[in-house]
Amino acid sequence: MSNNQKTSGGFSSLISSIAIVIALVIGIIIYLYIFGDKSNFVDRDPTKEPLEGNLMGIVYKGGFIVPILLAINIIIIIFSVERFVTLGKAKGKGNVNTFIAKIKSLLDRKDIETASAECDRQKGSLANVVKAGLVKYEHLQNDSAMDKEQKVESIKKELEEASALELPMLSKNLVILSTCASIATLVGLIGTVLGMIKSFAAMSQGAPDTAQLATGISEALINTFLGIAGSCIAIIMYNFFSTKIDQMTYSIDEASFTIVQDFSATAK
Repeated sequence: MSNNQKTSGGFSSLISSIAIVIALVIGIIIYLYIFGDKSNFVDRDPTKEPLEGNLMGIVYKGGFIVPILLAINIIIIIFSVERFVTLGKAKGKGNVNTFIAKIKSLLDRKDIETASAECDRQKGSLANVVKAGLVKYEHLQNDSAMDKEQKVESIKKELEEASALELPMLSKNLVILSTCASIATLVGLIGTVLGMIKSFAAMSQGAPDTAQLATGISEALINTFLGIAGSCIAIIMYNFFSTKIDQMTYSIDEASFTIVQDFSATAK
């Protein structure tokens, strides 16, 4: 029976769903009560033009797509912070490369007890996997009921099970960032199209309605900006976290290989 424990952390599916709903509510509140504040407009009337140089009033004129785009950007921020915290916890204390080197040195001296203590101090995903392997290593050293190949396979299986518990937690919620990277641009494009439709509608009249034309262009550009900005941030954060996860996965594989090789070289 495996006694592996995984590093806790990250939002559960329920909390993630609640966070998305909260982000949408915050986006609507910011749109209506901050960008749509009466002080941002001529004659304190949100139906009229924004005051000259008033950025919040200009953003408000982006239309009903703006709060959706604000929500997407807030979601990106929330889950970027969540991944920073979770991956920081999964990394554990100290330098990962130093930890692996220390474990290798202790294994060379067959000091399993000290190596396990180092894992307890490191407290990360890598340490959890290594400790699971070390516990199995120590248990099988004097087990005469199994031959060498069976022992090696047992250690490999234990390490694989421990890794299987840790890796999903590392990549958890990254799909939300990748989804935001895709839909931010698309939602912004919808807003752009709607704004251009209003602009062309104003131009189609005998005497163009300059106010409606300006509103349409403003809506198109604001939505384009918010959509592209959100997409860029999401892509950068997704790639950043993916790189961090790949590095941690490589460290886990390296440590697992070290444990198996050391046992293979010394087991009878």
